[in-house]
Amino acid sequence: MSSKRALAEDLVRRLQAAGHEAFFVGGCVRDARLGREPEDYDLATSARPAQIEALFPRTIPVGRQFGVVIVLAGNQQFQVATFRAEADYQDGRHPGRVHFSSAREDALRRDFTVNGLFFDPVRGELHDWVGGEADLRGRVIRTIGQPGERFAEDHLRLLRAVRFAAQLDFVIEPGTLAAVQENAAQIQTVSAERVRDELLKLFHPPHAARGLDLLRESALLEPVLPEVAAFVTCEQSPDFHPEGTVFEHVRRMLAHLPPDASPALVWAALLHDVGKPPTATRDPATGEIHFYGHEKVGAEMACAMLTRLRFPRRQIEEIVTAVALHMQFKDVRQMRKATLRRLLMRPTFPLELALHRLDCLGSHGRLDHHDFLVAEAEALARQPAVRPPLLNGDDLLALGLKPGPTIGALLAEVRERQLQDELTSRDEALAWVLQKLNGSGPSERAPE
Repeated sequence: MSSKRALAEDLVRRLQAAGHEAFFVGGCVRDARLGREPEDYDLATSARPAQIEALFPRTIPVGRQFGVVIVLAGNQQFQVATFRAEADYQDGRHPGRVHFSSAREDALRRDFTVNGLFFDPVRGELHDWVGGEADLRGRVIRTIGQPGERFAEDHLRLLRAVRFAAQLDFVIEPGTLAAVQENAAQIQTVSAERVRDELLKLFHPPHAARGLDLLRESALLEPVLPEVAAFVTCEQSPDFHPEGTVFEHVRRMLAHLPPDASPALVWAALLHDVGKPPTATRDPATGEIHFYGHEKVGAEMACAMLTRLRFPRRQIEEIVTAVALHMQFKDVRQMRKATLRRLLMRPTFPLELALHRLDCLGSHGRLDHHDFLVAEAEALARQPAVRPPLLNGDDLLALGLKPGPTIGALLAEVRERQLQDELTSRDEALAWVLQKLNGSGPSERAPE
């Protein structure tokens, strides 16, 4: 038993000992029944918020008006909620009326049957008022009650249905799926932050590719990510992309994501070709399809999309850089040594290399450029002296140069020659600068 579960069980025991009903609820019950280790343990109880706070000395009243209290135990946080029923939803998220109720009523207000199970860890009893156990066995996502009503209560549930189906490798029950498709446009009323958080879970490996498929099948792709929806009909030249459309290319990349892929890599893979649909042209003579400048257009589009979804600024910058530079990798074997080393030393190079690998696996499958870059990066790592510049501005000022553009130009040329292995020490660099200055005339130096 995990320490987190042990702490959660102790909370249940203490609530029950004080005369209250108390259960594990929601995802922790679902995951445990599927043989998975729950990440979090949520509790539902007949105790009112004031009684919860009186029983546990360390609490946070995050949603006290809705009966929700965070209880701190050890170094963990547990959501403890009073049984409640809700009604009169007005804005696709918030109920107009909330009243405390029974465990059964609390179960009936929840979203999907597999999330409506209650478990008493003290007595080892499962309470299933919604048919969740049968749907877990059948691997089905189904709303509790009428799908249209459940989705009207919280429009984010439209996206959550898809996310749970992908995450658990379940199917969406036909009536539930039809309701998602019918109401898909309502997802646009949900805040960008809530949509982003669901998408991060939806596109998490190993179910990212299926998540994309389900997003399309559910009719949510167009209202959530219209730029990605354009991939579906965007053809590519078979010489470079035998897999077909941009959608199929990206789908295959998502299927090859490593298990520990960062969100930056996931979204770089998803958006690296987002500039292709608006830049697509077809040569009337040969029929070849071209996407001139798609990486520049794609970087601008990716920035706008990620900003719209309220991604953190630093993450946006990483992803946009990878999108903007991904086409450089096709030319790495022809690059001058200095150019190649600059590529290898970019802060985003690990992300760019991982993206390039996925790009290859999602199309022709050849990894020769990737393997070449891995070898070059390993060789560069064995030459740490190459990374720091041999000279800086103070070195040139000490030689008597006046502040100005000349210093910048000289430093850039020294750096270029260093990266080409033409200058390998500070003394060599200083000697080269002095020779350069002596050959350039007295105007380069400050007066004596």
